[in-house]
Amino acid sequence: MTKPLTPCPSYIGGEWLLTTTAGTPVFNPSTGEIIAECPAGSVAEVNAAVEAAAAAFPAWMETPPVERARVLFKFKMLLEENFEDIVRCNTREHGKTLVESRGDVKRGMEVVEFACGAPSMLMGEILENVARGIDCEAIRQPLGVCVGITPFNFPAMVPLWMYPIAIACGNTFVLKPSEKVPLTALKIARLLEQAGLPKGVLNIVHGGREVVDALLTHPKVKAISFVGSTPIARYIYETGTKHGKRVQSNGGAKNYVILMPDADVENSTRGLIEAAFGCAGERCMAGSTAVIVGAAEKTVLPTLIEATRRLKVGPTDREAQPDMGPVITRQHRDRVEQLIEAGLKEGAQIPADGRGAKSTEAPNGFYIGATILDHVQTGMTVAKEEIFGPVLNVMRMEDLDTAIELANKSAYGNGASIFTRSGKAAREFKHRVKAGMVGINIGVPASMAWFPFNGWDESFFGDLHMQGKEGIQFFTQLKVTTSRWFSYGEGDIWHR
Repeated sequence: MTKPLTPCPSYIGGEWLLTTTAGTPVFNPSTGEIIAECPAGSVAEVNAAVEAAAAAFPAWMETPPVERARVLFKFKMLLEENFEDIVRCNTREHGKTLVESRGDVKRGMEVVEFACGAPSMLMGEILENVARGIDCEAIRQPLGVCVGITPFNFPAMVPLWMYPIAIACGNTFVLKPSEKVPLTALKIARLLEQAGLPKGVLNIVHGGREVVDALLTHPKVKAISFVGSTPIARYIYETGTKHGKRVQSNGGAKNYVILMPDADVENSTRGLIEAAFGCAGERCMAGSTAVIVGAAEKTVLPTLIEATRRLKVGPTDREAQPDMGPVITRQHRDRVEQLIEAGLKEGAQIPADGRGAKSTEAPNGFYIGATILDHVQTGMTVAKEEIFGPVLNVMRMEDLDTAIELANKSAYGNGASIFTRSGKAAREFKHRVKAGMVGINIGVPASMAWFPFNGWDESFFGDLHMQGKEGIQFFTQLKVTTSRWFSYGEGDIWHR
């Protein structure tokens, strides 16, 4: 008997709207079953959502920041109360392990916590008597209607990077979640509605290229936040800015993890396993290339290979949990396997081979096991393309200088890490490596909510990053007022 599909409505002007428009199947990657269908959406729906957000903006802008924060405080409490329900929804539609889903939701909740402090972060500046009898003040005001376009790999965290800060600053918002994983975003939005957010302040639309283009070009949209692949990130930035929008656009990455000869074997192995194979490698902060320096090939590398071979892949939608879950779709699994094949044809070796991974419990799941490609060279396809799967490239360098030089040749600049016991090596690496987020004995140096998610180069297009103070700055604009009053105290001797 076929199970009924989970509804996937849009949310416009405070109304949950179901449509019969054919769209994209939403899978449970652990089983291969279709669990929902995300509607294709339309330009008309985009227009309705933006108009609803625009209509809600004047009242929400005038709502005192402390009252906005109280809505977010209640939202945070509801997220805590419904935490495991959100986690299991996340795992069901994405395939992450439950531990990984808990991390996904927790990191999003930290941004909500940060946004609750908006009243203090929105405070302006004033200088009395900037000239005789003249005062100058700078205040932050919201932009208006803002848009978020999010990827499949973090269904909870990435949307929560965006709209809590935006609405805390007094903006209204239209979210377009990935059509592959819309259900977690919808579940979380219902909690924000329950927290008392006024109608129209948050809206959700679904769809593909047509919907995205309508959002990018709509005259009432003021700002756009995006996370996805680099080609699409560049397109979002160029199209949005061409139409007068403020844009922050996060792209892909090829992150290097350098293992020095003095690296602690146990801790560096654990850190690199998590960096390379956590979330099945489907994240822009994945440690996708291990650079083995000198004698580390005899200390760390054998342990790393053995640990990788022991990793178990399997279904994550049940209590018994594997080390790693499936990838998002069958097509994505096939693409990852094709890239592995390309690496082998170009001369790489494969000491840990995850191709053909199966689960007897869920034979139709989208599985590929943890894979290591050794002796990768800079000209190989796998060295240049973002694989976005559980594949770790291993490259070898003679010393730290050549390792840093290799990392700095990358077109990307999201993250880079080093494992070492040497403070001198760590300081040299931190100072010279060209990446926006640096890890020292940390495999995934993703910044927390109070700091910007700080990609460089082809990993980010824009000026102000997501999260932290830059997030507040992105979702507000400064207004500077210079004032003079003709009265006592301004230095006019005739009134004394």
